[in-house]
Amino acid sequence: MPARALWMILGFTSTACGIAGAVLPLVPSTPFLLLAAFAFARSSPRLHDWLVTHPRLGPPINDWAQHRAISRRAKITAIVVMVATLMLSAALGLSTTVLLVQAIAMSGAAAFILTRPDRPHARD
Repeated sequence: MPARALWMILGFTSTACGIAGAVLPLVPSTPFLLLAAFAFARSSPRLHDWLVTHPRLGPPINDWAQHRAISRRAKITAIVVMVATLMLSAALGLSTTVLLVQAIAMSGAAAFILTRPDRPHARD
């Protein structure tokens, strides 16, 4: 299978996951959309242009690509989901080791997210 076809498959799969992440509470959307934009840039300029200019899917891609920024709303959502996940894990009685690993990983992710700038001229 040619490389272009593999990039296109990755682009479609990532777009589907990104759309799912927009409606499912524990699935992130922006990382999948960034991967889709990357894959489409290597396989289909038309699909890449469609994705980055899409009114709902394009803004987080463009914020990251142009400013390495994450919207305040996305930051809040990410932190809330991380805290809820950790609380659910504790409520389910997961071991202290698992909770500690989750807390360390989520703390690293939260630190990264919170240290990114808000999007310029925030539209939140």
